[in-house]
Amino acid sequence: MATYHQIPDDEKGYELDLFCVPKHYEEDLDRVIIPHGLIMDRTERLARDIVRDMGGHHIVALCVLKGGYKFFSDLLDYIKALNQNCDKSVPLTVDFIRLKSYCNDQSTNSVKVIGGDELSTLTGKDIVETGRTMETLLSLLSECNPKMVKVVSLLVKRTPRGSGYRPDYMGFEVPDWFLVGYALDYNEYFRDLGHICILNEKAKVKYKV
Repeated sequence: MATYHQIPDDEKGYELDLFCVPKHYEEDLDRVIIPHGLIMDRTERLARDIVRDMGGHHIVALCVLKGGYKFFSDLLDYIKALNQNCDKSVPLTVDFIRLKSYCNDQSTNSVKVIGGDELSTLTGKDIVETGRTMETLLSLLSECNPKMVKVVSLLVKRTPRGSGYRPDYMGFEVPDWFLVGYALDYNEYFRDLGHICILNEKAKVKYKV
């Protein structure tokens, strides 16, 4: 079973003035839940676990855009550093796909695949995937007959609406909050926020489409 850091439902988080937050977002955030430094440390540990488990396999690292790009980039940086300094190494190639499933803060209950390279190029490959909308993507990937698929997700929500699916590698298990920052967005805003934060109700109205 994947190891992860569990953030409890009664987690109070951190006051915004303890951290560097872009001034244009100061009135939009409730509190910091996962500071950037903790994100990076947990990502480094995930990279170590992947290299330990997958060393020797040629991996296609598949990023789910847009919300996964920061985690994906940082994870690969850590893997590349380990490749240079460890007995095991992981040969890597990279691919990208974009999925859209949210409007404002609500799931649309449908997943649209937007752009990305032709998935048939993944036939017979080992795939490490990062992102949030997994079951639809896993179904699409299975049609391409990859040799193996492993999923890495920075965040997994505890929610009664969930299907029970758990990724192979997890960073944090979080309550059923709408979180922004570290490339997670609300209608394309907040991707440039380094910490993972809770959006306040006023901001949901302010940036609503």
